[in-house]
Amino acid sequence: MMMKKKAKAPMLIEERRQHILSLIQSEGRVLVDELSNNLDISKITIRKDLDYLEAKELLVRTHGGALPSHAGALSDPTIQEKEELYHDEKVKIAKAAAAMVSEGQCIILDSGTTTTEIARSLSSLRHLTVITNALNIAADLARSDFEIIMIGGTLRKNSLSVVGPLADDVLKEMHADIVFLGVDGFDLKTGLTTPNVLEARVNRAMVTAAEKVVVVCDSSKFNRRSLSLIVAASEIDHIVTDSQLPERDARAIREAGIELTIV
Repeated sequence: MMMKKKAKAPMLIEERRQHILSLIQSEGRVLVDELSNNLDISKITIRKDLDYLEAKELLVRTHGGALPSHAGALSDPTIQEKEELYHDEKVKIAKAAAAMVSEGQCIILDSGTTTTEIARSLSSLRHLTVITNALNIAADLARSDFEIIMIGGTLRKNSLSVVGPLADDVLKEMHADIVFLGVDGFDLKTGLTTPNVLEARVNRAMVTAAEKVVVVCDSSKFNRRSLSLIVAASEIDHIVTDSQLPERDARAIREAGIELTIV
């Protein structure tokens, strides 16, 4: 007796839009007809997706498809590329963030170059538990006396991080004193955002697992929005950033009830 082939589950809206952006990055363009056929979705729905992504400045619509945006919001660079950007500012931010950590605490470090610098700034402590989804951070801390908990999941090679349902499930069983998040975009109205849907979900699970949420990001990340929402600004307790943050933005952050440290 022949077994019926199990129907493939349809993509969620965010997953479909992330797939479109990934194709643009790898192929340099997308076509409505090809997306419709490959995803088994109507052309009308594909066009609506492209219109939505163009409104977010994540791509540029063309006749019959779309091209990469030149505004920079689409970009999901490698961790090696990110390390070269605002390095001095990230080191200062990391040192200020590390000073918030006390002996014996449990902290969560998400993947990113600023959180990597935080890991390197914790050398004065001896008894610490660090939960992370970043392979490079776990490797950096491997020679320390810290207890390192590496959550499982699917590897994202660009960011050297693990993501996916397995990572989310592990975090549901964790409790930490502080989570340090490095983000791609922060906007008071939109909240924290990142280019990758699965990374956003892991970050959201980290926020849920922690008592205190500390965002660590250089001033270039403010008033920027990326594809995937992590959490609203109301979920943030503290932001650490550099001195290039405009005064009007600093004032708005404090008026929103978020503690702000400028280094």
